[in-house]
Amino acid sequence: MASVKPNDIQSYLDSLPEDKRKVIEQFRKVVKKNLPKGFEEVFNYGMIGYVVPHKLYPAGYHCNPSQPLPFISIAATKTAYSFHHMGLYADADLLKWFEEAYPVHATGKLDMGKGCVRFKKPELIPFDLLGKLVTKMSAKEWIALYESKFRGSKG
Repeated sequence: MASVKPNDIQSYLDSLPEDKRKVIEQFRKVVKKNLPKGFEEVFNYGMIGYVVPHKLYPAGYHCNPSQPLPFISIAATKTAYSFHHMGLYADADLLKWFEEAYPVHATGKLDMGKGCVRFKKPELIPFDLLGKLVTKMSAKEWIALYESKFRGSKG
């Protein structure tokens, strides 16, 4: 991988070896096809992200209000691919649905921490399940859940 840190989506993709780039492009295709309206694709935190932009949620991310509200991020590391979905972290019912659906759509053990699902082998990534997961929460629903879990009722 490149020694210069990428600062946009294209330079991030260009920095990846071809095999990893193809997998990340497949993640992007699945997310963009299934993502409800209101979210935008950005490059932040060293990953490709899907966020609620400031125009829809001016308060931004409570950890750094200058950043838009994160929702989904995808990345390739040296040993795995990661799919971060903040809804899995914040919504117990959504997490339960995902954990129950995973064995139906995937082989192997679910490797997950809070809202991050990790995949070591690209051929075992259940893209169909991830596509269904992406459809499960609108930007408006994510904002309401985020405010109730992380910002109190103030927003």
